[in-house]
Amino acid sequence: MEKAIKLRLGTRNSPLAMAQAFEARARLCAANGWVQDEVELVEVLASGDKVLDRPLAEIGGKALWTKELDLWLAEGRIDVAVHSAKDVETVRPDLFHFAAFLPRADRRDALVGADSIAAIPEGAIVGTSAPRRAAQLLNLRPDCKVVTFRGNVATRLGKLTAGDADVTFLAAAGLDRLSLSEVGVPLDEDDWVPAAAQGVIALECRAQDALTTECVAKIDDGGTRAELEAERALLAELDGTCHSPVAALCKAEGEGMTLRAVLFSPDGRERIEGTAQFAAGDHGPVRALAADLLARATPGIAPHFGGS
Repeated sequence: MEKAIKLRLGTRNSPLAMAQAFEARARLCAANGWVQDEVELVEVLASGDKVLDRPLAEIGGKALWTKELDLWLAEGRIDVAVHSAKDVETVRPDLFHFAAFLPRADRRDALVGADSIAAIPEGAIVGTSAPRRAAQLLNLRPDCKVVTFRGNVATRLGKLTAGDADVTFLAAAGLDRLSLSEVGVPLDEDDWVPAAAQGVIALECRAQDALTTECVAKIDDGGTRAELEAERALLAELDGTCHSPVAALCKAEGEGMTLRAVLFSPDGRERIEGTAQFAAGDHGPVRALAADLLARATPGIAPHFGGS
């Protein structure tokens, strides 16, 4: 007799998304005393995985990673959606909530094709579709040329091998989860600021599903949640879009937290930044940081934030 399914985890079907779902399942089983086959992995093909020849911002933004999972979760075809937290829109439907954030992995970007930003060859072609990565690279290396690079990790590495670009960027956490950490060189986060929520797996369920929430909340990491909620609060106050080049990093500092944020113009020529210090859960200073950044936004930055 087959075991009854306790939970159905919905996930994109890319290798990295599946690796994240495997980790989520293992943690859920350990926390709840289940065996592996009591948690079913349900693969969903996301719109963002279907169109790879255009920047995400041109075809619907982050919602293309979540809309199919949202539909299946709303219809009850899955109980939990497993996300890369950085790919989830800042404003989410009231129907859902984040029941758990798994412990944050490496938050850094990794550079593939060179040992450092300074070591990238003069005039190199850099493949990325992320506005933050493109703007930050051009801010440091205006001699480089950025071309659109989309697809899963294997696809992007294949494009690099094929000569479509000289270097590219990938999340260090993603490479680690795919046992490919040797492929890239992690960039010092003091010099190269990562994306908000990078390195975090988020588990989302229906807000009214108390039983599922209780099971999933057992694997929530409080420290990661505090960082993520601060970073997402900043993004909400900045009111940008998927075109908006913003880097953000929140870390525990003693008994409090420090959040650093950097805004760029898309061409990388303009850059402003600031920091906030606060107690976990107190987002007043985070909102003040966002207001200060918006007040100081230069002509090349301002049109991309503040609901402009």
